[in-house]
Amino acid sequence: MASLSVHRLSKSFGSTRVLEEISFEVADGEFCVLLGPSGCGKTTVLRLIGGLEEATSGSISLGDQRIGHLPPRDRDVAFVFQSYALYPHMNVYENLSFSLRLRGLPKEEIRQRVIEAARLLDIERELERKPQQLSGGQRQRVAVGRAIVRQPKIFLFDEPLSNLDATLRASMRVEMARLHQRLRATVLYVTHDQAEAMTLADKIIVLDRGKNQQIGSPSAIFHEPVNTFVAGFVGSPRMNLIEGRLGSRAAVFQGEGLEIDLSGALGEGWGKYAGKPLTLGIRPEDLQVGDQQGARLQGTVEIVEDLGSDRFAHLRCGKIELVARMPGNVSLKTGETLELNVRAERFHLFYEGKRITR
Repeated sequence: MASLSVHRLSKSFGSTRVLEEISFEVADGEFCVLLGPSGCGKTTVLRLIGGLEEATSGSISLGDQRIGHLPPRDRDVAFVFQSYALYPHMNVYENLSFSLRLRGLPKEEIRQRVIEAARLLDIERELERKPQQLSGGQRQRVAVGRAIVRQPKIFLFDEPLSNLDATLRASMRVEMARLHQRLRATVLYVTHDQAEAMTLADKIIVLDRGKNQQIGSPSAIFHEPVNTFVAGFVGSPRMNLIEGRLGSRAAVFQGEGLEIDLSGALGEGWGKYAGKPLTLGIRPEDLQVGDQQGARLQGTVEIVEDLGSDRFAHLRCGKIELVARMPGNVSLKTGETLELNVRAERFHLFYEGKRITR
């Protein structure tokens, strides 16, 4: 395995700029996730690293070697695509061994690598079957196994679980995490699914519109979002983002028909933001019922989502809609008024889209 270094990588298709000076590092053995919405440039980054596209500018290094000028076959990377891309006329053994046979490896070494990968992925009993005889999860395991047998310096995964149903995707997330623990491989994994990112990643790179938005651990991305895009994109349900201003004489946040006293949380220094447009961010789980500490607000229950393990109340606070995660022991009725509290350490303030350090 090897580390990956991407420095000021840019890509344009004609006059359209899809990546703008992307820079990041992936340590040897690290599981790094590129997270962002569709069209943000995630797959383009993978294709540039794999040699399937040519960068407009910037450099890519694998270990101590620059690889941006090398053809794909010489980069020593393994690409797992969103589609399984299995050869339908070959059985599982032939699919797994195909790249090794092209490289001219001895038959016994090929057999050992294939059997080892099949055992690791629990597809030993499927080696004689064709892809059309396999389930979606089994096909995905074969696609991953085809990458494993190559023993590359880095694995590139392009939304490999997106074709699976929700239940199978959840179980495959766990399997991917276990697989990484066993292999300790260097992985760059693309997804728009934040649950995958939070479950699998040692480090997350959040992309939007071809630019880095934030790089950090899953915990840092979730608890300390650097801007309103990251705050709204990471978290399910998404963070409540409320537009408003601080009063000039007291630290009272005023939105459309909503007032929240933040004086106990902001302390000194809030005055420089008085009267300026701000965004207040509160996660649904941080709106507490019956907590007597922190800032208070009232809301009218409009809709209750009961998901069994979770309940979410959609509230109307003035002209603003909020979502709050409700404990199971609180009875909820449409139309009733709830008093909610948010503690000082649990809310976020953003000025001009960027987080204000408190």
